[in-house]
Amino acid sequence: QAQLQESGTGLVKPSQTLSLTCAVSGDSITSPGYYWSWIRQPPGDDLEWLGYIAYSGSVYYSPVFSSRVSISRDTSKNQCTLRLFAVTPQETSVYCCARLRVDQTPRLRSQPSTTTGRWGQGTQVTVSS
Repeated sequence: QAQLQESGTGLVKPSQTLSLTCAVSGDSITSPGYYWSWIRQPPGDDLEWLGYIAYSGSVYYSPVFSSRVSISRDTSKNQCTLRLFAVTPQETSVYCCARLRVDQTPRLRSQPSTTTGRWGQGTQVTVSS
């Protein structure tokens, strides 16, 4: 079965770039029909879409983050990477990656749900000077 593991630095300074990698095992990030997604949950708040990279390589970014988010992949390493630029302390959150089908993505769901798809365990990122 597919397993997903987030990794990256847990502390980022304001104005710098948050970078996280999702390592995938048990499946290929090019498997047809799957969308490799990033979601976050700030303290005391709801789950929030960041974006995804599809099996085809196409990307979607949440309008909430304007032009500050980038999602890419390395097919040779079976990994995808999230980058969030010019972060503020308000970006402090638990960040998760997930394997979803199209009907589980923000194309059809306004709110993420951990009851669908396969999810990593999440990783805490704190933005602080």
